[in-house]
Amino acid sequence: MTDPRPKDQPTDPATLGPSAEAMQEAAKRNLWLHFTRMSAYAGGEVPVIVRGSGPYVYDQRGKRYLDGLSGLFVSQIGHGRKEVAEAAARQAAELAYFPLWSYAHPRAIELAQRLAERAPGDLNRVFFTTSGSEAVESAWKLAKQYFKSVGQPARYKVISRDIAYHGTSMGALAITGLADIKMPFEPLPPGGVRVPNTNFYRAPEFVAHDLAAFGRWAADEIERAIAREGPESVAAVFIEPVQNSGGCFPPPPGYFARVREICDRYGVLLVSDEVICAFGRLGYYFGSERYRYQPDIITFAKGVTSGYAPLGGMLVSDRLMEPFGTRPATFLHGVTFAGHPVSAAVALANLDVFEKEGLLDNVRANEAAFRSTLEKLGDLPIVGDVRGDGYFYGIELVKDKATRATFDEDESERLLRGFLSQALFDAGLVCRTDDRGDPVVQLAPPLVCTQEHFDEIEQILRSVLTEAWTRI
Repeated sequence: MTDPRPKDQPTDPATLGPSAEAMQEAAKRNLWLHFTRMSAYAGGEVPVIVRGSGPYVYDQRGKRYLDGLSGLFVSQIGHGRKEVAEAAARQAAELAYFPLWSYAHPRAIELAQRLAERAPGDLNRVFFTTSGSEAVESAWKLAKQYFKSVGQPARYKVISRDIAYHGTSMGALAITGLADIKMPFEPLPPGGVRVPNTNFYRAPEFVAHDLAAFGRWAADEIERAIAREGPESVAAVFIEPVQNSGGCFPPPPGYFARVREICDRYGVLLVSDEVICAFGRLGYYFGSERYRYQPDIITFAKGVTSGYAPLGGMLVSDRLMEPFGTRPATFLHGVTFAGHPVSAAVALANLDVFEKEGLLDNVRANEAAFRSTLEKLGDLPIVGDVRGDGYFYGIELVKDKATRATFDEDESERLLRGFLSQALFDAGLVCRTDDRGDPVVQLAPPLVCTQEHFDEIEQILRSVLTEAWTRI
């Protein structure tokens, strides 16, 4: 979907409210940005995005940017969809709020049914939250209480992958595999256990030339972790279909079939964390469909509403619901705004757009072109690897392609934070430069994008990465 207006057309001042200067002053004085070095704006402007249209957003001065990250892996249908905003307004006028604590409301019922119809296998029960972190936290709590209810109270540990991000609440953070963002908040809840991820570009030497063998080894590391911890103590394995943090690690062939087999052997739940990968990011409603594995729980958020309202949740198998549906037991967990009527109405309108415009088909039809366009960047000396699936890609940056040598901490600081992040934004591309693993640029454009947008992304990246190489 192309915005018909010129790239730098000024936004109508009447829609801006305070002046740009007043907004900057207030932002610096009062607003605390998430995961952001606030000191970085002491001598510069805070980026202020005021409007969106299709795959583009505009700042307070009217400059246009291609939203190459869908906000934060969220805006699947693009920006400025009036039909979705109107659905929110209608619902707010009818019933703005009512909790799901012992009550129901029509939009939550409709949405739960619609999600269950699209979910794989017997994931027929939907527990709503307001975010992905809450969804992950809920899944761990459910796993613990479920096993207590069936006479296996020692099962509380969760296995997840190295560098994987699963959320910021204390439980979700314990599952997360990023040491640097955990350290300030320790001690965390006990039970988080880490195994290798599926980054084939950084595979151990003994499996570095055989993708299938690498996948088998990485899956078998889960079995070895279960054995080390004691099978009777392990409740669940949490895995994203394509791991986000570290730069988009797809699963090797056979990986998920093996993981499912291991979980079944030891009675461990398989939780597919699809906060990013669900709702079209990989060309399917759920990433587990793409890779043909059956989870016991799917966690979701982000794309379920395309960001037009906050909503998350988990889809749960009938087996896990059974103790709570047939016995006098209560899942002792809840969230005030979970399944909010307005958010649920927005999600339903969002799914209508998916179906009306065939967005899943659009991703599947164009993903090969997106990949091949990004792979053109492989001729740059700074580009080591391009990896991903669907509309979800990471470009790993290296300082030596032959040896795959990465940047040290100081070099990464100068390259990513000192230059790349701002330079890409200044060039008109919203994306993510990330060094929580090896340095990467991440891309996840809205699902409405086509070749013209891929070309724009490639051209901006080529120009900025070429300049970045001269600064090493």
